[in-house]
Amino acid sequence: MESRIERIKQQLHSASYKLTPQREATVRVLLEHEEDHLSAEDVYLLVKEKSPEIGLATVYRTLELLTELKIVDKINFGDGVSRYDLRQEGAAHFHHHLVCMECGSVDEIQEDLLEDVEEIVEKQWNFKIKDHRLTFHGICHRCQDKEDKQ
Repeated sequence: MESRIERIKQQLHSASYKLTPQREATVRVLLEHEEDHLSAEDVYLLVKEKSPEIGLATVYRTLELLTELKIVDKINFGDGVSRYDLRQEGAAHFHHHLVCMECGSVDEIQEDLLEDVEEIVEKQWNFKIKDHRLTFHGICHRCQDKEDKQ
């Protein structure tokens, strides 16, 4: 975790920002809960446990800065809540998500499944793709298993 924080610190410095204690607390929470797709309020509550002096507005500003610098991705799964997801280091694209319409679970697909689609879009529409997001909505294997057992 410390090496990742150091790399994020370097990203901030190269954009003329500092890794303040408040920003570091927010980054640590994101790293500790990397699989959880936390909302800003979730991040705030977890940061507050460690650093009670940090306010909600500070967490929001930090998340927006990290989004602007492409350290995190701001995502919405159709429930009206923005969530924050650490971008995988060295990833050319944002990873994909499987959202269960029954239990609300979110699973990730790290593989880039759209390389061929991107190539077609770039050639046929002369459109330079910088990133893409793909979210599948359906029923997860856990809910399907429960249904099969009933």
